[in-house]
Amino acid sequence: MLARVVENVYWLARYLERAENTARLVSVNTHSQLDLPPGYALGWLPLIDITGSREAFDASSRRSEEREIVQFLIADIGNPGSMAASLQLARENARTLRDILPTDGWEVLHQFFLEFTEELPTGLNRRSRFNFLKRSVLQLQTLAGVLDGTMNRNDAYTFMMLGRNLERADMSSRIADVRAAQLEAAPPGEMRPFDTIQWMSVLRSLSGYEMYRLSRRARVSRADVLEFVLRDEQFPRSCRSCLVQTQEWVRAVPRSGVVLDALALASRFLAAADLTRLDQNALHELIDQLQLRIIGVHDTLARTYFPNAEAHPAPQSTTPLAAAV
Repeated sequence: MLARVVENVYWLARYLERAENTARLVSVNTHSQLDLPPGYALGWLPLIDITGSREAFDASSRRSEEREIVQFLIADIGNPGSMAASLQLARENARTLRDILPTDGWEVLHQFFLEFTEELPTGLNRRSRFNFLKRSVLQLQTLAGVLDGTMNRNDAYTFMMLGRNLERADMSSRIADVRAAQLEAAPPGEMRPFDTIQWMSVLRSLSGYEMYRLSRRARVSRADVLEFVLRDEQFPRSCRSCLVQTQEWVRAVPRSGVVLDALALASRFLAAADLTRLDQNALHELIDQLQLRIIGVHDTLARTYFPNAEAHPAPQSTTPLAAAV
């Protein structure tokens, strides 16, 4: 299969996963404002740090308030991590892949893009935001199901799985890092009773709360949530699970030795960490290093298989995140 084809499929998956993750983040953050008393909510600016877009946000001269941040994350076409930009890029990639994608998949994506664009002004409103984002997540999951159920298991499908899992691993690590930093930095005393609600929001940002309760059968706590989000073997959005799935798919393509080496390096690094003994500075340094290794896997993939690594926005850099915490 042509290198440009598998590259476009890889980025199609990353853009779709990025849009879904952003929708879930904004939706969960909206609800967390209702669950916590006034003055205790985590606010909106951390979502900019999670998505790695602090530099672009600061350059846009927007104010650090809910309306401006929500618009930047959902509708700003100039922000490559926004839902609008991600979906537009996904649609353009899919349009070039019409000869290898199932017709049903293209139709679901195209129709969703049109509906998203039409409903976007209403979806930015706080009253209608939750339903708008919920429909968006369901539509993206429907599209993922259509593609999973109808695509041949060939190189195109393999690179779709690679893109999806690397994007998930990156986002899961970012959510754990930024949210843990906020909770650790919170003053003792009054804030402590609300820690459980805030760690629950971490799990819900990954649609993982119910799966956490099934696997842990214990109250929500910092140590258990970090272990679940970063290293759980069964939860498909944990960093470890994403890396393992990526390794399995990479083995299906030729010339994969250097990519497997990069994945093994990331997996060993994550497995060796003692998460129960890490203070916040050490945890941040660990996740920063993990993200660098995830980006290293992407760079190795790009050098090995893609003809033009500059054709798409690079994976979200660790630099804005490191500077923000």
